[in-house]
Amino acid sequence: MSKLYVVGTPIGNLSDLSPRAVETLGAVDFIAAEDTRVTLKLLNHFGIKKPMLSYFEHNKRERGELICARILAGETCAVVTDAGMPCISDPGEDLIKLCEEKGILTEVVPGPSAVISALAVSGLETGRFCFEGFLSMNKKSRREHLESLAEEKRTMIFYEAPHKLPSTLRDLYSAFGLRRLTIVRELTKIHEEVIRTDTRYAAEVLADSGIKGEIVLVLEGKKLEEKREYTLENAVEIARELAESGIKLSEAAKAAASQTGLKKNDIYRVLTSREEE
Repeated sequence: MSKLYVVGTPIGNLSDLSPRAVETLGAVDFIAAEDTRVTLKLLNHFGIKKPMLSYFEHNKRERGELICARILAGETCAVVTDAGMPCISDPGEDLIKLCEEKGILTEVVPGPSAVISALAVSGLETGRFCFEGFLSMNKKSRREHLESLAEEKRTMIFYEAPHKLPSTLRDLYSAFGLRRLTIVRELTKIHEEVIRTDTRYAAEVLADSGIKGEIVLVLEGKKLEEKREYTLENAVEIARELAESGIKLSEAAKAAASQTGLKKNDIYRVLTSREEE
């Protein structure tokens, strides 16, 4: 029966490709791949020879229609990403929606997921969590995204690229204050590493330590705490510590105001006066 198979692929170790995934990739008529060169290496490893069609962010509209047309004509297709589960923070999401519109059957062949794998080894609460994908490179959009999570009590999971990691670690400390944070890199690969730390240490020390590789950040959600009465002096000290980690004074004052409930302008006034002394 013609349908679309959503096939999870290894996020590093090729041995993680399941027997069912191998069987499915060997049985379909063609494969829609994010990068055909990457998928070719996987297929060669398992001795699979299949025609492939590139399907990625910048051609998903055109290729999605083509893929669906071929399935409706009687072919079977497997959609794969370079690593992990297709359709999760991935253009395959559009293909699923298109299949739904056209009445095309879909079937999932589960596989490795960086989101779940990182959460499992994070040491943080796993009962409730939310996946937030990549933070925007645009400063305004990034700030708005983080601000929208200020009251989030679930464990939060982010993807990040190594060249953006320093600014992201500082932004997390600025936005959330002191929280537990786990940095997971190079999952299932030779240099896999799990760094269980907190946002302050990450911003002040790890941000400039040159962490490389594919990175997943797992952040502790907001905890229910007894309401604490903060003095202006407490708030200024919080802002000063944030500023010392490289955050702008205005942003540090804003974060301290959010944490203490005191006025940003009052915190900023005292903070700047001490900076000038």
